[in-house]
Amino acid sequence: MRAVFYERQGAAEDVLVLGDLPKPLPAAGEVLVRVHVSGINPSDIKNRTGFVSKMAFTRVIPHQDGAGVIEAVGEGVAPDRIGERVWIFEAQTGRAGGTAAEYVAVPSDNAVRLPDATSYEVGASLGVPALTAHRCLFADGDLRGRRVLVQGGAGVVGSAAIQLAKCAGAWVAATVRRPEQKEVAQQAGADLVLDLNAADVAAKIKAETNNAGVDRIVEVDLSSNIELDLRCLANGGVIAAYSAHDAAERVPVPMVPAMVVNGAVRFVYVYTMPDSAKKAAIADINDCLRAGSYNPRIAMILPLSRTVDGHVAVEKGAIGKTLIRVVDE
Repeated sequence: MRAVFYERQGAAEDVLVLGDLPKPLPAAGEVLVRVHVSGINPSDIKNRTGFVSKMAFTRVIPHQDGAGVIEAVGEGVAPDRIGERVWIFEAQTGRAGGTAAEYVAVPSDNAVRLPDATSYEVGASLGVPALTAHRCLFADGDLRGRRVLVQGGAGVVGSAAIQLAKCAGAWVAATVRRPEQKEVAQQAGADLVLDLNAADVAAKIKAETNNAGVDRIVEVDLSSNIELDLRCLANGGVIAAYSAHDAAERVPVPMVPAMVVNGAVRFVYVYTMPDSAKKAAIADINDCLRAGSYNPRIAMILPLSRTVDGHVAVEKGAIGKTLIRVVDE
């Protein structure tokens, strides 16, 4: 099969290789998926560059997210899954083979039935962003009638958080840093979009919430935004942080402002989410897809032969999900 892989960590143009590798076979409890579209995430970049850890395998096919069709099943998996359209998450977690290939073998639970009306492109845009956003939003209870602030509302996780929160019946505000990002957050459904560089965000949030503040904050840059977050937080609210600039980053928390609002900070890492949280997220994501309430923004779709360009685009901050079309290049 054709696949993109690397055998050492480093810059995309230095280490990513397109070549032919053996087609995997599904082990017990696994399914073999013919990949139609593969999705690139910042965590794929971090794995390739060694941000989190050194390589656990001598050769890695990257990418956690994707979508395609089940072609074979391993022992213990119902054969009627063959032919099922699926979206894939955590394809490369604990394994050497991700979705940047014509075929990938994953645990059956990591291949989720894709609603009939949902495209492979949308399916490959779910995974990491949608599961992360869901955990940030729902780890501390239901959102119906609640108020949410999404910091970085134009990012793939931020956009996912806006859509999932709106689907759950929340009021949602979002922040952006560049004018071109405002439209992205608005299209995702945010009720209020604020420019972090131009607006008094806390004052506007308080004005829009009758001085109550927000119950949840989905945070992409906690070290920069912690003081602002606490000014926006409602009593008993939660800040959920899911991203770090580097592995040694530290976040000083102003104790008195945090105590006054009885605030909490939750840290979210999708790859170690409890299984129960993943199952709840998958159910809600598919419900939103079926309702037509979840439409992730796609930045670009490139052929497998241009995977290096896709990685570079993600590193440079492409707005929306960067995808690799594996079938019918």
